[in-house]
Amino acid sequence: MEIGPIVRALLRNKLGAVLIAAQIAFTMTVIINAVFIINERSRLMARPSGLDEANIFHVVNIGYGENYREDIVIEDDLAMLRQMPGVRSASSINAIPVSGGGSSTGIRATDDPDTASTPTAIYRADEQIFETLGLNLIAGEYFRAADMRIRSEPGETLADKAVVSAALAEELFPDLSVNEVVGRTAWLPGVVPIQIVGVVERLQAAWPNASFVENSIVVPELYIDTFTRYIVRAEPGRRDSLMAEVEEMLASRPVDRVIRDMESLEQTRESSYRIDSAMSTILSIVIVTLIFINSMGIVGLAVFSINRRRKQIGTRRALGATRPAILRYFMLENFFITSIGVVIGAVLTIALSIVLTTNFNMPTMAWYYTPIGAVLLVLIGQLAALGPSTRAAAIEPAIATRSV
Repeated sequence: MEIGPIVRALLRNKLGAVLIAAQIAFTMTVIINAVFIINERSRLMARPSGLDEANIFHVVNIGYGENYREDIVIEDDLAMLRQMPGVRSASSINAIPVSGGGSSTGIRATDDPDTASTPTAIYRADEQIFETLGLNLIAGEYFRAADMRIRSEPGETLADKAVVSAALAEELFPDLSVNEVVGRTAWLPGVVPIQIVGVVERLQAAWPNASFVENSIVVPELYIDTFTRYIVRAEPGRRDSLMAEVEEMLASRPVDRVIRDMESLEQTRESSYRIDSAMSTILSIVIVTLIFINSMGIVGLAVFSINRRRKQIGTRRALGATRPAILRYFMLENFFITSIGVVIGAVLTIALSIVLTTNFNMPTMAWYYTPIGAVLLVLIGQLAALGPSTRAAAIEPAIATRSV
């Protein structure tokens, strides 16, 4: 058996083996947790927002001057926008989903102010917002133009009807189906009652990384504060051309205002997830770099070990050892070193995962990441050692025995 000679050889060169095992352990710890983070970020970025993102854009309108009447300007602007060729629907809204900025509130299923409220994004919009966003109604109905309320002062919501996302409906009334939620009353801050008239399948909040990202409520309300967002849904294929046309149309009107931040919803989403995307890219580079360094370390140790033992290899060949036997010897030696590193790395991987979960609000890593990572690292280590081991097996007995 080759196990005894391998162990004795490793004990004579402890430093190299220990360094490679430590390198493998560190590599495994970083790579597995990095892969988990990348997968988690990718999953979050791939979540559907519930909107027709490919065909939606939005723009900000800021009015100024004593003669600026925001309610009249909004009414006229929306009427013109809705008549433009290629515009499927247009609305005013206080915040853009998945944009990184908006309004949130708490909502309760009872009128008891001491009851804990459920956090949710709140969108204030007109009755056409559902068509504009491309939402999917799964229960009840949308509110109507007659339900709209106009508010010019900060304070409690004036609207008395609302449409909620399915996630919020389930969290507020966990024992009811979405159809049973329709008609129920919920309470906003200030013990403001609001009747749920409809439930949409999905509508994300403005903050992609919020714990309540799937909780949203839409109320029929217009808040007059000289700052208005228009959101437009174009016919398929017309979005980009309409963006220029809409900006030109709004700017040409004789109104004291500034038009800015014209942007497609896809651009908004990309911007909101820019940090997550950058993190995934950086971690991917780190993973590739560590695998390369780890492989080069294994190759270097194997080459160093083989060069030191060329005479020993030649002697074994002269005594009848076959090339496959020499190859097996060095591959098995590398397997021992790699396995030790992987075992230590598994412990460190789990420890780091616990730290991330405890201190950085990360979800718990699935159990299968560690064994899969261990197997892959062992395979990478064996592949890295294959080249030097093959060259060792090719050493001729006569050449090896003459080497000093």
